[in-house]
Amino acid sequence: MAWLQRLARQAIESDGQLADDCGLLVSVLPGAKVVRFAFDGAHTYGRKGARWYLTHHALARRLSEHLALVVHAYVFDPDELEQVVSYGNGRKVGGESLRYEDAELPDDDDEVSFEKLKNKWPMGHLARVLGVDREALLRIPRETTALIDLTGEATAQPLWHLFPKTVTVSRQLAYATAR
Repeated sequence: MAWLQRLARQAIESDGQLADDCGLLVSVLPGAKVVRFAFDGAHTYGRKGARWYLTHHALARRLSEHLALVVHAYVFDPDELEQVVSYGNGRKVGGESLRYEDAELPDDDDEVSFEKLKNKWPMGHLARVLGVDREALLRIPRETTALIDLTGEATAQPLWHLFPKTVTVSRQLAYATAR
């Protein structure tokens, strides 16, 4: 866990924020092997906080390089947009963005058609990649979460010790979200 604290501290500072003013939230989606990392600071709350993640991806880049995994930085603003940007080996390897005002909507008011359409949007696509449904992915901020303080020195222990049950990290990590 000490490595994650150091990496998060470096990332938040390279994104222009002070490490002393925030922590790192680690959330786990039960049974899905999906882990979410999100900064916990004044700059990350509300709509403005969601939009901060549109351009601040230092943690995703560094995690993808350090862990040799694909890491996805995402933004979900339920009123305006969703964006997913993927990083592998420290580099951008994909991504998509959708402003809801630009979305082609079904001609009818059929809820089933609309739900199918949302599964094709960035968050729906990311959910498929991660092996979960869209609603589960959007709920991850409300799942079991631990806070890592970025100011002190963390003890050297495995990340899963933050959680009551062992967490197995999949080959994909989800990072960042709107609140």
